[in-house]
Amino acid sequence: MSNRYAVILAAGQGTRMKSKLYKVLHPVCGKPMVQHVSDMLGRVGFEETVIVVGHGSDAVKAQLGEDMHYVLQSEQLGTGHAVLQADDLLKDKKGITVVLAGDTPLLTEETITALIEEHHSQQAKITVLTALADDPSGYGRVIRGEDGLVQRVVEHKDATDDERLVNEINTSTYCFDNELLFKALKEVGNDNAQGEYYLPDVIEILQKQGEIIAAYQSPEFSETYGVNDRVALANAETLMKQRINERWMRAGVTILDPANTYISANAIIGQDTVVHPGVSIQGNTTIGRDCIIGANSEIVNSFVSDGVEVRQSVIHDSTVAENVTIGPFAHIRPGSELGAEVRIGNFVEVKKSSLAKGAKAAHLSYVGDAEVGENVNLGCGTITVNYDGINKHKTTIEDGAFIGSNSNLIAPVHIGKDALVAAGSTITDDVPGKALSIARARQVNKDDYKKN
Repeated sequence: MSNRYAVILAAGQGTRMKSKLYKVLHPVCGKPMVQHVSDMLGRVGFEETVIVVGHGSDAVKAQLGEDMHYVLQSEQLGTGHAVLQADDLLKDKKGITVVLAGDTPLLTEETITALIEEHHSQQAKITVLTALADDPSGYGRVIRGEDGLVQRVVEHKDATDDERLVNEINTSTYCFDNELLFKALKEVGNDNAQGEYYLPDVIEILQKQGEIIAAYQSPEFSETYGVNDRVALANAETLMKQRINERWMRAGVTILDPANTYISANAIIGQDTVVHPGVSIQGNTTIGRDCIIGANSEIVNSFVSDGVEVRQSVIHDSTVAENVTIGPFAHIRPGSELGAEVRIGNFVEVKKSSLAKGAKAAHLSYVGDAEVGENVNLGCGTITVNYDGINKHKTTIEDGAFIGSNSNLIAPVHIGKDALVAAGSTITDDVPGKALSIARARQVNKDDYKKN
C-alpha cells in the first residue's frame, strides 16, 4: 500500500447520458459508478486517492465523502490536463500512480493488482491496461513495435486506416512511475483532432526517452467497459448483475432464474437461501441463511434473519427476526421490526411498528405506529387508527392480547395483557389486562322490514 497513489478521472459532464444527474453518479446495480471504482481501489489498497472533479463536484464529494482528496478541472481540456490537476498533491512523491476513469464500474481489484504486479516485474515506467475488442471502433489503439513492446497509443480519430485495424485497445487505465508522469504531462501538447491534452501521449514521450513501456491485457474485455450513454449503462448493469448473481450462487445461494433476479452490489445473502424469479434485493440489505424469497418480492435496505419466508411481498427499511413468514402480498414499510416467529399474512400492511415474538396478523390488516407484544393475535381486518388528521398516535397491545376481526383501535390507546377485544369493536379507551371489551351497537332486528 505504501508509495501507491490513485487518480480517478470524474470531471466529464457526460452529455451523451442526457441527464441532469452527473455521469459518474449513475448507479450500476444500486451503486454509483464512481463508488464502484473507489470501493475497488480501497480493496486493492492505496496510500492516497485523488478524485478529479468538474461538473457536479459537490455531488461527487457528497457521495464519496471527506476521506478522498479532490482537485477541480474547471475546463474540460482532455485526460492529460485532468491528471495534471493533481500535480501539486502528487508530483514529488516516489512510487506509482494508477489512473483510471470514474465510469468503469466493472474493473476488479484482481485486474488492478495484476496491472501493478506487471508494472513492477517489467521495471516499467508506464504499464497500460489493454483489452482485445471484437469491435474496437471509438477506442484508442495500442500500437506495438516488432519487438512486441508498446510504442504509443493513438486515439481512434487520429489513427490511420492500418492502425484502425488493430483490435488491442487502450482501456484508459494505467500504472505510472509517479514522478515521471507529472514531468511528462508538462510536455503533452494538443495538436490533435480534438485539440485536447491526451494522457496517452505520455507513453510516446517516455518511449522516446528510452523508458520501458509495458502492457497488461485484461482477461475480459467486458471488465474494462466504460459507460458513456444510457445504452452502455444498461449493458454495464447486465454485466454487473450477472457477476453479482454468480458470486452468490458460488457462495451457496440458490437463484432459480438469475436472468430475472436483481441483487444490489451492497447486498449480503446467507447460504442455502432460495431466491425465486423476479426478486429485487436492493440497497444495503442483508438476508440470512435458509430463507425463501418468493417470486416478485422486493426487499430494500432491510435486515432479514435466518429461516424467513417472504412470499410476493415488499419490505423496506425494516428488521425481520428469525423464522418469520411474510405474505403473500404484504407490505412492510420503513421503521418496522418483526420479532421471531411473527406471522404477517396476505394484504397486511405494517408501518413503523414492532411486533414481538409469535405475534400474528394473518390477513387484511393495517398496523401503524404500534407496539405489539408477544403472541398477540390481530384478527382479520384489524386497523390501528393512528392518524387524527393532524398527528400520528401510538397503539400499544400487550402480550397475549386477542383482537377480534374487523376491530378499529383508535390511537392513542393501550390494550392490556391477555385482554380480548370483541370482533367489530371500535376501541377508543384503554382496555385493562384480561378484560373483554365490546364496543359496538347492540344488534336490532326489524321484523317484516322488507315489503313486497
